[in-house]
Amino acid sequence: MDEMEEELKCPVCGSFFREPIILPCSHNICQACARNILVQTPDAESPQSSRASGSGVSDYDYLDLDKMSLYSEADSGYGSYGGFVSAPTTPCQKSPNGVRVFPPTVPQPPPQQHLLPQPGSLPPIPRNSCITCPQCHRSLILDDRGLRGFPKNRVLEGVVDRYQQSKAAALKCQLCEKSPKEASVMCEQCDVFYCDPCRLRCHPPRGPLAKHRLVPPAQGRISRRTSPRKISTCTEHELENLSMYCVQCKTPVCYQCLEEGKHGTHEVKALGAMWKLHKGQLSQALTGLSDRATEAKEFLVQLRNMVQHIQENGVEFEACLVAQCDALIDALNRRKAQLLSRVNKEHEHKLKVVRDQISHCTVKLRQTTGLMEYCLEVIKENDPSGFLQISDALIRRVHMTESQWGKGTLTPRMTSDFDLTLDSGPLLQTIHQLDFVQMKVPAAPMLQLEECCTQNNSATLSWKQPPLSTITVDGYILELDDGNGGPFREVYVGTETICTVDGLHFNSKYKSRVKAFNASGVGQYSKTLIMQTSEIAWFTFDPASAHPDIVFSNDNLTVSCNSYDDRVVMGNSAFSRGVHYWEMTIDRYDNHPDPAFGIARGDVLKDVMLGKDDKAWAMYVDNNRSWFMHNNSHTNRTDGGISKGATIGMLLDFSRRILIFLINDEQQGPVAFEGLEGVYYPAISLNRNVQVTLHTGLPIPDFYTPGDADPTGSVC
Repeated sequence: MDEMEEELKCPVCGSFFREPIILPCSHNICQACARNILVQTPDAESPQSSRASGSGVSDYDYLDLDKMSLYSEADSGYGSYGGFVSAPTTPCQKSPNGVRVFPPTVPQPPPQQHLLPQPGSLPPIPRNSCITCPQCHRSLILDDRGLRGFPKNRVLEGVVDRYQQSKAAALKCQLCEKSPKEASVMCEQCDVFYCDPCRLRCHPPRGPLAKHRLVPPAQGRISRRTSPRKISTCTEHELENLSMYCVQCKTPVCYQCLEEGKHGTHEVKALGAMWKLHKGQLSQALTGLSDRATEAKEFLVQLRNMVQHIQENGVEFEACLVAQCDALIDALNRRKAQLLSRVNKEHEHKLKVVRDQISHCTVKLRQTTGLMEYCLEVIKENDPSGFLQISDALIRRVHMTESQWGKGTLTPRMTSDFDLTLDSGPLLQTIHQLDFVQMKVPAAPMLQLEECCTQNNSATLSWKQPPLSTITVDGYILELDDGNGGPFREVYVGTETICTVDGLHFNSKYKSRVKAFNASGVGQYSKTLIMQTSEIAWFTFDPASAHPDIVFSNDNLTVSCNSYDDRVVMGNSAFSRGVHYWEMTIDRYDNHPDPAFGIARGDVLKDVMLGKDDKAWAMYVDNNRSWFMHNNSHTNRTDGGISKGATIGMLLDFSRRILIFLINDEQQGPVAFEGLEGVYYPAISLNRNVQVTLHTGLPIPDFYTPGDADPTGSVC
């Protein structure tokens, strides 16, 4: 209700509407405020150039305010437009909403008339007055009727009255016998306010009353009619009631307007019918607007949650930044301590070397000085024989001592300078370049389920990053299990967001998931998606792996050969699990050739008969008999051959690991091969005398009972 209050206030005075009128631009204004913003135009302008009427928008000629506005904040009021309007000389004021308000301009009557307004009446509207909408700033010139030419908005007036009453009056229960309590609900059908005890006693939610709609008292007060509906009269013919609606002018009219006015040739409809129609259109429009308002409320909740998350993440990130910087400072302090220790060691080493040299030099100098003093005393003796007895020895000692003070003895063994220079340039540069980089691993990707699908034994998966994620992604890792509940394995690593995985097992359920990675590491997995491959194997011959002499037709279901030598062609699907059955029909059979049918590895020889090498297991057959062949070993000759129209069937059972051949729905010989394991492709070798057509997706023959199939085995 508080949100609606702004809709009920005049844009000029800022108060609730009082006697509101509807301008041609569909905006509302108080009738008194409309008089206050009137401006008189020059008499030279003919009033017929733009006339006001309550009949519709088409009755008004708007000034082109999109090109040049009549209103300007820089001047004293209304400026000129094409020499049309002159600025008012009366002082102006501003309403609480910022719209300029001019006092009503009262024309001065000619002196000889001495006209005075009647007591209690409003001043007359000046001739050729102009009014500008305070909201859209469109201007128009009033006709002789003045403001009476604008229809009154009785609906808005009634809403304002009910709103003010709901605000002023206390809503009390209407069924309390003594001292009514405050109402808690209102029944729209009963039109009664109830308190909680009276509602439980008099309006229980059962029976016919269960369908009644209970609303809050304030809402019920607004919707409740407090006075009978007023009958609106025509602005052109004040004594006539409005009873019809002009479709062209989009305004209610009376019968006299249809008979005498300009609406006589217009399409009109009953007022009540158009009232209901427009109410329905407004209700329908409100439904869409209500949906947008609901979305806006949810969006605001999301934004408010984002504000809280941003604050929490900001505090967490700031703490992380402080911790990282503190860790850098601690590392620098530890390195500082290590470097200071090295400096102290160098300092102690230098002092020790110099002190040792000082001590050594001091001792030697004392010895030299003592020898010199002794020799001087010996020289003073006057005994020649005694002197000569020791002179040679003294001379040798002096020369020896002198030699001991030779080169390098008087040179310092250590310099006073420290030969250590701290290389801090790279570290300072690194500190200056210290900045924020991608610190988080990517968020879990979102699988796009509408684009994920399976076809035959292939699976296509598509994914994307969350819409609000701004973390850089370097690539994705797609993982699938083995279709039998085994561990996941990587099947794709790259930057694409869609991947098709071929060669899966038929009739198997594969679990798939994807994760993103960047320089910071690998993110979380997406939700696991389970994909079911086809239950039945549909496949064709494979041109990509066939010998060049093979000729394909019928959408790669029919093959023939251009060579007289045997050439091999395989199917485009491989089998390694389950029970599979397919057939080939002989479309052409000339000169009794011996085509070979069977299975093969992917690297089988393509220019020899199927079964000649150890990569194929086959049955070759002519018009009379057949043989089984593997690694050029022929076994189990069996009577019964083929001709045009014959059907050769192959049954591969991985549960028993066997291969069986059939000709025309009858088993040909015993079990052909046993102990089959691995991956096999359907295959055939033929020459130019044979043409065959492949048939897939067939049920197994009725005579055959599969063995203990594996959990995900299928019959195709």
